[in-house]
Amino acid sequence: MSDWLHNLPVLWMALVIFGFTYLVALAIYLMVTWLAVGDRARSFKAVSPGVLSPLSVIMGLFAVFIAAQVWSDTDRANAAVDREASALRSIIILASAFPGEPEARVRALIRSYIEEATTQEWPMMAKQTATLRFTPRPLEQVFQLDISLTPASQGQQVAQRDIATAVENALDARRQRIIVSGSEVNGVKWSCLFVQAVCALLAIALIHSGDRLASIMTMGLFASGVAACVLLIAAHDRPFTGHISVAPRPLLQVMPETTASARASDRTPE
Repeated sequence: MSDWLHNLPVLWMALVIFGFTYLVALAIYLMVTWLAVGDRARSFKAVSPGVLSPLSVIMGLFAVFIAAQVWSDTDRANAAVDREASALRSIIILASAFPGEPEARVRALIRSYIEEATTQEWPMMAKQTATLRFTPRPLEQVFQLDISLTPASQGQQVAQRDIATAVENALDARRQRIIVSGSEVNGVKWSCLFVQAVCALLAIALIHSGDRLASIMTMGLFASGVAACVLLIAAHDRPFTGHISVAPRPLLQVMPETTASARASDRTPE
């Protein structure tokens, strides 16, 4: 699906999807009604209602198949952001083993990394343009600073080793969230779902071609179900795109002052 639809508020997305589905159902109804004359009308009425059952089952299987991917991608995105935030928080805590300039430097670098991730990478992930081409400079500097420290006690040795591990975990979590940001339901799956829905609507129109009111009500009910299914999938299709998306809230909570700064920048008029 196109970027403009994914970026619509949920209400407008619902209006577009429901409106399009109803238009398709109306077009099918009008076409069948126009063709249902003479011998064709008798042939249309001869279509067995039993065909609706397998068509509906296949439609349901398509929807479940697509939804399973969407839920999996969303879970992976949330897990990656949570793991990244946890690793960054561990770095902050472990840095207290080196009080003074090293701790202050680590906190400043983590703050810089979070600001860069939330203000630059998140919009890029929403547009699916984020890449793994470069390693974040702040985390690279944290690692370099960590290995340059000279531990004065066994506790500092443990902290130094754990900071390096936490940096690696944060980088791995970042890689995961960028990878999953490029995930979406491909055109083949959407096309199959659309074709199956059209087949079911056409079958309903043919079976009820002799009773226009029954045809309108049945097609309207089925079209509403299809639209609701498509809306649910489209609203969660891209984990980092749209109004229902994975937010950087866990990262901002790592450094409270970063959260306050982000909120202040949001309130600043352009």
